[in-house]
Amino acid sequence: MDEVLMDEDDDCPELVPIAGNPLSPGEQIPVTIITGYLGAGKTTLLNYILTEQHNKRIAVILNEFGEGSALEKSLAVSQAGELYEEWLELRNGCLCCSVKDNGLKAIENLMQKKGKFDYILLETTGLADPGAVASMFWVDAELGSDIYLDGIVTVIDAKYAMQHLTEEKPEGLVNEAARQIALADLTIINKTDLVNGEELNHLRDTVRSINGLVKILECQKSRVDLSQVLDLHSFDNKDGVNLVEKLQLVKTTRPHLDKSILTVTFEVAGSLSEDVLNVFIQDLLWEKAFKNQAGLPMIVIRLKGIVSIAGKAKQVMLQGVHELYELDETPQVWGEEPRVNRLVFIGRNLDREILQEQFILTVLKVGDRN
Repeated sequence: MDEVLMDEDDDCPELVPIAGNPLSPGEQIPVTIITGYLGAGKTTLLNYILTEQHNKRIAVILNEFGEGSALEKSLAVSQAGELYEEWLELRNGCLCCSVKDNGLKAIENLMQKKGKFDYILLETTGLADPGAVASMFWVDAELGSDIYLDGIVTVIDAKYAMQHLTEEKPEGLVNEAARQIALADLTIINKTDLVNGEELNHLRDTVRSINGLVKILECQKSRVDLSQVLDLHSFDNKDGVNLVEKLQLVKTTRPHLDKSILTVTFEVAGSLSEDVLNVFIQDLLWEKAFKNQAGLPMIVIRLKGIVSIAGKAKQVMLQGVHELYELDETPQVWGEEPRVNRLVFIGRNLDREILQEQFILTVLKVGDRN
């Protein structure tokens, strides 16, 4: 397989000193997941982030998931069949390690060194599902108080992305490249100098057709404005005001590729019963109870929305990744503003009309009685 070949893009980052104050105890540490196919430029991006002057002390976790050739550069040491992590502590206070499990153990170890850094970058391998990695930040209560998921960044190789996105998968399997885009809060289209304008437009349109919510940056050699990559606050209620504005701009997309992932959005006025809203979400995410016109179950990969819960003065943010979801009250008060529920679904086999109809049938009737 070509994908296991290493290239210069995958060398471990070399770091230069940065200035910055240690984190005070009690502060939460943001985690950014960086994903993308091998060779897209993830490591170059890490190298760039870590060597730019940004006044942050950063810990890097290279999440290898036990892939063969990648272990050659792994800093993890296996002894008598037992894995343990060896941390490289760099002169500037940054930390770097490599793990072959899902990253939880590394982050638990990392927390013992809290105060020496204020940001975690977690790089996943090319075929990893970033949603599974993101999920652990919601599920693990012990970690929840110390770290929070800031965002998922997907690096895309401008030259080979369409080839990866159009790769035929056995029935039932999701195309990994498309899923990485579907889950992303930010996509970085890298190596734009290797394609012409028409190819770049086609790729940009394809990315937007998959994920109508995602922000797109374009660059060469992974050189991007770091203020647009770090501190995204994509998973917490600080993003509430921005999310309301963003949701108003999202349009339902048409698939550019066969059987592809697409974005569906709708807006429904009124207030909801929280209990019945939970039933709707669970039927959709857990039971896969809703089918499109072809009779295929709707599979939601990412879900975002602002909803009005009956009896609550503040707007409530809805977030979902795969089968996990949460409802989180935002600081924004509805006030005189009309109460409107705006939902965005990113996934496979989605049908906007059927989804909206099911939402109104199951949720709004009860909500109107409150």
